Amino acid sequence: MSTPAPAAESKSGAPEKSRRIPKIPFWVQIIAGLVIGVLLGWAARSGDVSWLKTTLEEVGNTFVNLLKLVVAPLVFFAILVSITNLRKVNNAARLASRTLLWFFITSLIAVGIGLTIGLLTNPGSGTGLTPKDGAKPDQSGSWIDFLHEIVPTNIITPFTELKVLQIVFMAAVLAFAALKLGPKAQPVIDLSETVLELLQKALWWVIKLAPIGTIGLIGFAIADYGWNLISKYATFTADIYIGCAIVLFGVYPLLLATVAKVNPLQFFRGAWPAIQLAFVSRSSVGTMPVTQKVTERLGVPKDYTSFAVPFGATTKMDGCAAIYPAIAAIFVADIFGVSLELRAYVLIAFVSVIGSAATAGLTGATIMLTLTLSTLGLPLEGVGLLLAIDPILDMMRTATNVAGQAVVPVIVAAREKILDREAFASATSFDVSDLDDDAQSPAATEQPEQRQPVGATA
Repeated sequence: MSTPAPAAESKSGAPEKSRRIPKIPFWVQIIAGLVIGVLLGWAARSGDVSWLKTTLEEVGNTFVNLLKLVVAPLVFFAILVSITNLRKVNNAARLASRTLLWFFITSLIAVGIGLTIGLLTNPGSGTGLTPKDGAKPDQSGSWIDFLHEIVPTNIITPFTELKVLQIVFMAAVLAFAALKLGPKAQPVIDLSETVLELLQKALWWVIKLAPIGTIGLIGFAIADYGWNLISKYATFTADIYIGCAIVLFGVYPLLLATVAKVNPLQFFRGAWPAIQLAFVSRSSVGTMPVTQKVTERLGVPKDYTSFAVPFGATTKMDGCAAIYPAIAAIFVADIFGVSLELRAYVLIAFVSVIGSAATAGLTGATIMLTLTLSTLGLPLEGVGLLLAIDPILDMMRTATNVAGQAVVPVIVAAREKILDREAFASATSFDVSDLDDDAQSPAATEQPEQRQPVGATA
């Protein structure tokens, strides 16, 4: 009697799963989605197929709505768990303060690059756009509005209306109360950690739909806006992409090499899954579990990562809150014929560093832009000029945001001597679509007795 052949083993000794159909890598699916979206969008615009444009819009909106459905509870439990996890960290206050400091430093560098590019190119000149082309946004972002949006009037509205700042406020208050209460609050903390894991599991399933969502988002953008409209914003669009690219591929590698003393190429090898997903999803919060996973794989201790990444996903926005408003303010000033003085540029830097939480990790940066324009006294109709092109810009902005949210924990961990440099050196890219498999998580195979307390120096 014959016995079945043993399953093939991998180099690590674990049995390999046989696949009858070769798996298409996630990044290939994303590229295919971009190409198909452009082709369908062009077909919808040039032919008499209005149903195709409507279908593309519905597909894109459905994907974004699925992300938004998870955002509110994900932010709440991620912030709550991240703050309560600080009780496991030695020198928690020092790590938190160093994280904030590097958030500020990188934001200042990013806004400086944005202002420099805007002043050199004058993106609003020669566009053919006039003040009458603009329209006031439905939402404004003055400092009074910003402060008013922090404290909720009830516990339901922030979740139903997706007011992320208020969700963060409630989660932080509950987390500090739990820390103050001590062991009595442990059941609540345990429940929160379980709910967070459930939400992340559900989010993996949404993430797997990203290639289809890309077809809808890109296709509708092309079908609705067309190349003629996009050409009017050519300089502005190029400025945003160039500014983000300088920060993403210039500033971050320089800081990693000189401050953290690590190989920048190795960082991008490990962090690329989060960066590519951010580019497609246009949501820092939607990408947050992947960002946290790649940061852990890069050798940052899990207890510190679980604080730094969720905190960064709601406050650390070098693309949306630094580069973009700086260049956009100069663009709007050019269109409306307003001359900006030195004081205005200082205010832009101040708003970018302090007000970045207004972006809240969601798709788009309209609130941050209105906050900047209202602070400078520029017409809010300028926001209407930029809404049409926003989806195209938001992809690169969000990719820059997420890269920064991974860079800062690596820098802080390296400077505090808690970075696992062997793990960093061995970090590799992985297929995002496999992340719902618990076996992919380094934590799943980590031996508790081998872990070094976070904050302890070697």
